[in-house]
Parts: sequence; C-alpha cells; structure tokens
Amino acid sequence: MKGKTGKGNWNLSLILKANKLGLPSVILLCSFFFLAGFYASTFFSLVSVPDSSGARPRSRLLDSVNEEESHYNLLNSGETGDDSITSIPFQVLSWRPRALYFPNFATAEQCESIIKLAEPRLRPSTVALRPGETADNTQGIRTSSGVFISASEDKTLDFIEGKIARATMLPRIHGEAFNILRYEIGQLYKSHYDAFNPAEYGPQKSQRMASFLLYLSDVDKGGETMFPFENGLNMDGSYDFKDCIGLKVKPRKGDGLLFYSMFPNATIDPMSLHGSCPVIKGVKWVATKWIRDEEQND
Repeated sequence: MKGKTGKGNWNLSLILKANKLGLPSVILLCSFFFLAGFYASTFFSLVSVPDSSGARPRSRLLDSVNEEESHYNLLNSGETGDDSITSIPFQVLSWRPRALYFPNFATAEQCESIIKLAEPRLRPSTVALRPGETADNTQGIRTSSGVFISASEDKTLDFIEGKIARATMLPRIHGEAFNILRYEIGQLYKSHYDAFNPAEYGPQKSQRMASFLLYLSDVDKGGETMFPFENGLNMDGSYDFKDCIGLKVKPRKGDGLLFYSMFPNATIDPMSLHGSCPVIKGVKWVATKWIRDEEQND
C-alpha cells in the first residue's frame, strides 16, 4: 500500500533531485526563479488597474528633469533649445478632430493671477464678421466678456506662453495675444470655426491653425467646450449651432485643451467645429491662445 505524499516527502524528493543535479545547478535554478519572480512583480506593479469608468489612472510626470537628476545621456542643445528633458502630460481626447487634454497645465496661483489682471479690463466679446454682417445681426452668438493681453505684459502669461510653445512645438511668434474670457450664468459661444474659410470671410493673410484653451476656473455646471461633429457625427445638416452635444470637455482650473483647426495640408478640418455650452452654475474663466500658420506681431 502506497503512503500519502506529504510535505515532508515532497521536500525529500527535492533534496534527492538536488543531489542528482549537483549544487551548482541548484544555485542556477534558484537564481533563475528569483529573477523571474522579481521582474514579473515589477511588471504587474507598473500595469494600473482600470477604474470603474474603464479608464486607466495616468501618472503625473515632472514638467522638467534636470540633467544631474536623470539617468539620460542628454545631447548638447542648440542655442534656442533646453538643457533638460521636458515632459508635459497629455491625453488624446479625439483624433477627429485632433484634440488633446493637458491636466494641471497651470497652477491655481497662476490662474488667479491671470484673472486678477484681466477682470478690470473686460469688455463685451465680439465675433469676426462675414461680408454683410454687422454687430447687431450677430448678437447672441457670443455673449461672454473678454480682453486681449499680450504675454509681454505679464510674467505669468509669458511663462504660460512658453509652456504652450513647448507642448505644441509651434513657435511663440505664431501666437496671437491671449484672449481672456469670462462666461457668467447663461452666457455661451455658439458653434463656430476658429479658422476663417476664405469662401465666407475673403482672402486671409494667415490662418488660425490651432487653439489652446487654458481653463482658469472650475465650473459647477455647464460651460463645457463641445465638438458636435466629433468623428463625423451630426453633419447631416440638421444640427442646430446652439445645441450642446458631441464631445464635451469640462472646464477644470489649471487644465488645458489643444485642438487643431486645420489639417497638415492647410485645409480646414470640418470636425473642428466647436462652441462653449451655456454656464448653468458658477463662472467660467478661460485664456485662449490662437496659433497661426505665420508669424504675428501683437
């Protein structure tokens, strides 16, 4: 009758096998299993577990890593380059249109400083007029208050402008002055394009190729930036430009949104149509930087 194989017999069998393999072989095997377990545990610790929404938590990256603090063998930069690695975290929200989200792009103190600078200078916002349009027959399209402020006027805006240039790889000289906007309850901006269609607005010296929105405040309810034509939806001609549908980006203080109005071949992306949903509760502050395809002098 065979006895049950117990823990003691199992250990004994390992010892007998070890004697057959020889001590050096046993050491090699132990080293192999140790290293395999170590690297496996490291791998699984790096793979994050999706949250209830299905999205994986994203690591916060350092904005700048000094050469002395990194293990990278950095190259010598050109005269206009940086001597450190710049890592600005972002999330691709959409490829149609191309829209990217930048969490914590600015600090709360920077946002409050920009609001304090702009608030005394606000005036009712205006829109670019097509031939035949007037300020009277375009009322209600854009109901915010705003002011244009050059980055050269303020050190905080100057810093933010430089960071936008690094994030977009589009030169600062191509950017317009910041348009600082305030939307109060009920105020909105109906769907529109930032690029100007020459067929509607006439010949253009340059075009707004990209837009960067820096949200300066949280909004309790409403105020989202929306893209109703995302992925080709709602383009059958029945869409009402005041409707707040499609891809919607909730304003959060310090976060940034970059989207491109033009394709690389310099044609307007029809899916870049966007607007600002009405603010329902709270106040929305945003700093907009329009970036053109040619140098600007503001």
